Amino acid sequence: MKLYVSPRAPNPRRVEMFIVEKNIPNIALVSLNLAQQEHKEATYRAISPMAQVPALELPDGRVLTETRAICTYLEGLYPDINLMGETVEERAFIEMADRRVEWLLLLGIMNWVRHTHPGMATVESQQFTDFGHMQSQKVREMAQWYDGLLQRQEWIAGDRFTIADITAFSAIEFARVVKFRPANEGLAALQAWRDRIAERSSAQVTGRV
Repeated sequence: MKLYVSPRAPNPRRVEMFIVEKNIPNIALVSLNLAQQEHKEATYRAISPMAQVPALELPDGRVLTETRAICTYLEGLYPDINLMGETVEERAFIEMADRRVEWLLLLGIMNWVRHTHPGMATVESQQFTDFGHMQSQKVREMAQWYDGLLQRQEWIAGDRFTIADITAFSAIEFARVVKFRPANEGLAALQAWRDRIAERSSAQVTGRV
C-alpha cells in the first residue's frame, strides 16, 4: 500500500500517527509538496480527484481518501492495538469524540491557518482574513472547553488513548503555525496532555510544523 501525505498537513499526520501507534508494516509514504501545488498535478488527480491528502492506494489499485475512512479500513485490517473502540458503545463514544474534535477544533484551526498565514497565499485561491481571525476566536473557545475536559479525564475520549487524541494532537500541533500554544493561553491541562503525547514515538516520527 502507498500513503500519499504532506509533512506539514494535519490530516496526513493523523493517518501516519495511527499507523505508527498500531505498528502497521509495509505502507510506503509518498510525500507531496502542497506549496508547490504537487497535489493539483494531473498525475495525482488521477489518484485523488479532489486533489487532497491523505490518500491510501490499495494493492488492487483502488484508492481510499478521507482520513477517517482510511483509519477505519486500517483498524479493520489490523484490529490489535485498538484505537477506535472494541464494543458498540465504545466505538460510538470514541467516534463522537473524534468527530467533535475534527469539526469543532481541527477545522477551525485549518481555516485560521489557511486564511491568515502568509505562507498559505500560494495555496489558497483567495484568503479571507476577517474569517480567519473569527475562526481563531472559536478555536480559543474550544481549546478552553477541552482544557476543562482534560481536567476531568486523562484522554479526549475517556480513560485511554484513542484516535480522538491523535486528531486533537494533530490539530494543536498544526496551530503552532499561527503561534497558538495551550501554555500561552493559560490552558495547563491541555498543555500537559499535549506534552504527554509529544513523548510518544508516533508524535516524534511523523510530520512536524
